Amino acid sequence: MMKCEHILFSRHAITRMFERSIGRDEVTEVLQTGQVIAHYAGDEPLPSYLLLGVVGGRRLHVVVGVDDGSKTCYIITAYDPDPDLWDPDFRIRRPK
Repeated sequence: MMKCEHILFSRHAITRMFERSIGRDEVTEVLQTGQVIAHYAGDEPLPSYLLLGVVGGRRLHVVVGVDDGSKTCYIITAYDPDPDLWDPDFRIRRPK
């Protein structure tokens, strides 16, 4: 769960969400109720997180950069995790 006072969507995120039929409300719900399954502290310009959430029975991954100072969450991308690439719980990526 992310504590975001402001949510901004990157152009990339909006494009991918449109292609994948993922709505802003679904992404917002993942931010509010999802679980952090990975933390990328070294990401630039901000540390980012991979969240797993379930919205209306649909599992979603959301990648979000977080500016703790302004409490702004920058949505980088959102997608339906591929069962061929993830363990059955969609929390751990399968080895290549």
